[in-house]
Amino acid sequence: MMRSVGNFISSKWLVVYAVAYMLFLYAPVILLPLFAFNDATVVAFPLSGYTTKWFSLLWSTDALHGAVRNSAIVAMTTALISTLLGACAARSAANYSFPGKKGVMGFIMLPLVLPEIIVAVALLVMLMQLGMSLSLWTVIAGHVLICTPFSIAILSSAFAGMENSLEEASFDLGETRWGTFRRVTLPLIMPGVVSSLLITFTISLDEFIIAFFLTGTDVTLPVYIWSQLRFPSKLPSVMALGTILLIVSVVLLIIAEVFRQRAARRQGMDAGAKQGLV
Repeated sequence: MMRSVGNFISSKWLVVYAVAYMLFLYAPVILLPLFAFNDATVVAFPLSGYTTKWFSLLWSTDALHGAVRNSAIVAMTTALISTLLGACAARSAANYSFPGKKGVMGFIMLPLVLPEIIVAVALLVMLMQLGMSLSLWTVIAGHVLICTPFSIAILSSAFAGMENSLEEASFDLGETRWGTFRRVTLPLIMPGVVSSLLITFTISLDEFIIAFFLTGTDVTLPVYIWSQLRFPSKLPSVMALGTILLIVSVVLLIIAEVFRQRAARRQGMDAGAKQGLV
């Protein structure tokens, strides 16, 4: 009897904890679209009315368009390079053994746990010592550094679940290495590749610290948003822009998770939420 009462109280406290945690986590995200439709320049309650003029204002801001274009270039280039490097590293880790393999892979994955500001300062000092000027390419280099470990983590499961006997059968049938990769390997890991592209694109699109330190005159979207926060009259339009970015990020993460689960099912693995990204 006492044990059942104790379990009941524990479950109640667990529900309270879960609700409080979800409110703490998502309340700021809910406030973002709420103030984006508010007809006032002051971000405060009570709301003065409903409007969509802040979203319309975004279409007539040339500096914003340039920042979006720069972020798109950086994010797409970062996603492609990170996925390519991640595929090479994941393939090597899954199929080959070499001295110091664990140490090398641990060193490659180290940016996952390093503070971004330390990475950004270190890259800035190195670029200054090399005499290189800051540009979008330096931002891309920094983003590739932090996105490649995520790509390796995603693609490692794709390569680990692949049957090597399929590639061996392709070689036995006279197919070349490139033909085997194009006809056998790539289709099997394609959901993982798409998932890696979407995840690294999203991380690069939202990244601020490294972009802030390494960008030149062509600012990216997060840096542009930070610069607008100095002007209180621009805050509602920033809220509107944040709402759009929030929706785009959630959609991309959902699509990436769908491809990840499809890859897991194809390889006969548990597609549950243990290793999920969403």
